[in-house]
Amino acid sequence: MLLSRMPLLILLAGQALSMLGDHGVMDRWHLGFGGVAFGMFDREQGPRGESAFRSTNWLMAMGTRHVAADTLTFTGMVSAEPWSVGKAGYPVLLQEGEAYRNLQITDHQHPHPLLMQLAAAWHRVIGEGTGVTIAGGLVGEPALGPVAYMHRASSWENPVPPLSHHMFDSTHISSGVVTLGVDRQPFAVEASIFRAREPVDTPLGDLHFGALDSWSARVWWRPGPSWTVQASHGFLHEPEQLEPGNQRRTNASVSWLRQGASTFTAVTAAVGQTERTFVTTRALLLESTHRAGRTSFYGRFETMTVETEILLLPEIVHRPHPGELVDPIQALTGGAVRDVGDLRGFRIGIGGDATFNWVPPILQFVYGPHPVSVRASIRVRFPETKGRMWEMTMSQPMSDRMDVMNHGQH
Repeated sequence: MLLSRMPLLILLAGQALSMLGDHGVMDRWHLGFGGVAFGMFDREQGPRGESAFRSTNWLMAMGTRHVAADTLTFTGMVSAEPWSVGKAGYPVLLQEGEAYRNLQITDHQHPHPLLMQLAAAWHRVIGEGTGVTIAGGLVGEPALGPVAYMHRASSWENPVPPLSHHMFDSTHISSGVVTLGVDRQPFAVEASIFRAREPVDTPLGDLHFGALDSWSARVWWRPGPSWTVQASHGFLHEPEQLEPGNQRRTNASVSWLRQGASTFTAVTAAVGQTERTFVTTRALLLESTHRAGRTSFYGRFETMTVETEILLLPEIVHRPHPGELVDPIQALTGGAVRDVGDLRGFRIGIGGDATFNWVPPILQFVYGPHPVSVRASIRVRFPETKGRMWEMTMSQPMSDRMDVMNHGQH
């Protein structure tokens, strides 16, 4: 219920009013906007192959205000994917996760809901190089996993999330989150309570505002301006619609980013494990993007274990049980995007990629041994203010803000 969020809203509103009362008229708001829309023609080959034209997209707005040692940030994020993709999702071979019409979604990536984030974060410097943050959202992300894929520089131009997305950052659209963090350069420690239910198949997602019955903790280490390291663990209370029981999720990641005037290179490596009632799955993710002038090259490699019986739908309607089949799969993606125009700040690019998949023998009769996916895309990136909205989380809205605040500056 909305009433369960009132203490957080009151706290944030009260802090904003106290800032006004203590310091008079606040500095002006610093507003930021960003977003992207990919129009993709997708050809998935093999017995499970499918061709489709879909659009993945998101739009984000941010407002930040500073007073003395305090920073207050509001973020909102929306997507048109419930209509541009459809409730059943868009084709991605070997993907599994979420549910539609009371059946497991397979070989498709589910759409994001209309409301992807509605959150606020308050940061205060409490000593030289030390700060404290409280953040919360009606829809937001807990302190669990690396930066979500749409905000990672290493996946900036890739229109499709990783197959391991559900292990690393599926909680980024949790309905109800409260996070408390303490930072002292080069470390930050965060803890969250949140609602871990997967989104329901309605355009708005899960806005039932139930109990915040899941928790997570995360540690960040930023040894230099180019490096970000995180390790996190979370307890998810009955997150799946079709699978009973709780989950424990553990992962770690290392990201490297180097920027120039018109270039950047970004790399992320992540490992993760999810413990369910009847099975434990693991994943390794390597991804990178390199931009030089108007051209970007990107790649991704994943090796992970999957719940095999889920991928056998409709041959088998999976029901969770002891002794679940778990098998390894691998996927390798390579692609490029070339900027071809700029219309009032909207950057238009044309690109494409190919994904090569390797499946175990038990799945080859439904997929073939090495199914391939080929995509052609048109990318429209919205005009960006306040810098690129990457390497950010709900509790740390912009990485450069945290670096500045860690040194007690504005």
